[in-house]
Formats: sequence, structure tokens, C-alpha cells
Amino acid sequence: MKLYLVIFILWSSTYSLKSAASTAAEIQHLLTFIETSHCQYERNGSLHSARDAKQHISKKYHYYQDDIESAEDFISLTASKSSLSGKPYLIHCSNSKSIKSSEWLLSELKVFRKKK
Repeated sequence: MKLYLVIFILWSSTYSLKSAASTAAEIQHLLTFIETSHCQYERNGSLHSARDAKQHISKKYHYYQDDIESAEDFISLTASKSSLSGKPYLIHCSNSKSIKSSEWLLSELKVFRKKK
């Protein structure tokens, strides 16, 4: 019985480490995707460059890091809306309608996961 418990504990800790590494890779991909998008980010009515948006979201990520267990948490807590006003972030890419950043990033996350 003790052997099964030890095996379970080892398996679950290994799974947890793999899951954390996968989440970190997904978040890093999303941050790179934001920075290299060449889109403008609307935050509280002001437009910002992709680089500025990545820096802002990175700051929020460091603040909320202990609350983030998945890439979806990352999007929800750091990259979808203003913490102050509650207004959604909007993405403005050339030749496209503006879209909520949460929808845009969730779509990219699906693409990234399919490639893995």
C-alpha cells in the first residue's frame, strides 16, 4: 500500500512540473505573439504599440503570477481588461475589425496548442 502511495505522489509531482512548464511555454508564446503582432492595443480609450502592450501585460503578469495556473488564467487576469476601469482591451490590426484581446489571444492559444 505504501508503495502505491509513493508512486502516486511521484507521478503527480512529475505531472505538476510538466503542466507548469507547459503553462509557462504557452504564456511566453502569447507574450511574444503580442509583441510581434504589429497591431495596436486599445486600453482605456488610448492606443498603444504592440511592444508597449507586451510590457504592460508583463507587469500585470508578475503581479498576478501566484494566481495564474493556466494560460487561460493569464489571459483573463492580465491581458483581457483594465484592472482599474474594467473596460476590455481591444486589438486593432490592419485590414481587420477590432476584436477583444481575450478572444484574439484565446484563438492564438488554440493554434499554438494544435502545433504541439
